[in-house]
Amino acid sequence: MKILKIFVLCIILAYSISYGAKANYTSEEFQKSLFDIGFKEVNVALQESKDHFKKDIGLPIQIPPIEFTHIFGRLSDLDGDINDGFEIEYRHKDKPKNHYMIRVKPLTYGLPIREEHIDQTLKLKDGSKAIYSTKIARGFNLLVFEKKGWQYVLNINKAVSDQATPEILVEIANSVSP
Repeated sequence: MKILKIFVLCIILAYSISYGAKANYTSEEFQKSLFDIGFKEVNVALQESKDHFKKDIGLPIQIPPIEFTHIFGRLSDLDGDINDGFEIEYRHKDKPKNHYMIRVKPLTYGLPIREEHIDQTLKLKDGSKAIYSTKIARGFNLLVFEKKGWQYVLNINKAVSDQATPEILVEIANSVSP
């Protein structure tokens, strides 16, 4: 009888631990959490952004060599023009560290970079410069560059930055379509 009680207790405990430890969303729950804060399909958000800014936005055709399960886009159209921009987020629903973002803003309202935040200045294949920083955004390494009147900010989670080195981010920057 005592063994049976221990066995039943172990089953209940194992079930409650596995149920309580389930941190993974379903894909639908994960998508809804991002749709709820304004994200949508990338092509829809990109078209909204092109219409809003009345200008084409070239995007990189290369992404970091990291596993992602979802990609979302969003036009940030806040009060005034200074905070407006287009964003793409690449996420993995079960691996939160697999997080990569592209932020695009008109150059006029781009992110100012202070000298003390610059880790490296790198050269793109078109001769322009890119700034790599590990100090601007908490938890993310950034590559900031300019093309055709836009400022691009590539953000990679620091936890996977060994897989997306500054050199790989430069390759991605070089792949921005004309």
